Amino acid sequence: MSLLAGKVAIVTGGSSGIGRASATLFAKNGASVVIADINQDGGLTTVKEIARMGGKAIFVKTDVSKADQAKNCVDAALSKYGKLDCLFSNAGFNPVGTVVDTSEELWDRVMQVNLKGAFLMCKHSIPAMKETGRGSIVCTASVDGILAIPNEAAYIASKGGLIALVKAMAVDHARENIRVNCILPGAIRTPLYESFARESGMPRTGGDPQADQHAMGRIGEPEEVAQVAMFLLSDAPTFMTGAVVPVDGGYSAVKL
Repeated sequence: MSLLAGKVAIVTGGSSGIGRASATLFAKNGASVVIADINQDGGLTTVKEIARMGGKAIFVKTDVSKADQAKNCVDAALSKYGKLDCLFSNAGFNPVGTVVDTSEELWDRVMQVNLKGAFLMCKHSIPAMKETGRGSIVCTASVDGILAIPNEAAYIASKGGLIALVKAMAVDHARENIRVNCILPGAIRTPLYESFARESGMPRTGGDPQADQHAMGRIGEPEEVAQVAMFLLSDAPTFMTGAVVPVDGGYSAVKL
């Protein structure tokens, strides 16, 4: 069964990593996908990958922290496909630094992308979903939003805020038949994670940073996160909203 057959889905951060894996999986499962990212080359590559397998996708260059660009992305989805069913708000970045090390400019940028970006995409997507009569939103937070590790002050704060925002939106829009849930990836093999690992000088075990801190003894793959996002966006979990779902190989079970 194609879980997203006939659905229209926006994927932010769709040029690589979890976003690309998710966009590809959604298209395989019947969705028409809008790839939103500031990385045009990467986004177009994702579109080409989807086209090669016979799927439907377009790319819309989008800085999610800009209100006009977030709105333009939603408008593009409506113009191309006529409706919007799903939003996977996944764009983000993770700089290294304590509060002392983090400049005010960097702090603001982290909040703009990781938290304000989700706010803006949801703000403009929800009215379109109301027109459809239903909708589903999944936001990518992080286990770091409920746990703290060193040298991630701004990132941790942004993801904790995102978890709270997801719960607020879930409550506000539940009776409009719009579900809002949140996933908390652990360490996932993406360009973002590898960049953070290099910057922070994490010790490597078996070739992967933090592998032995996960109960499963390894880090995750983008496709494993994509499967959970797809399930949450689909019509299968109709009584599920405001949920915070770890996808972390047992990392939070070990730490909490």
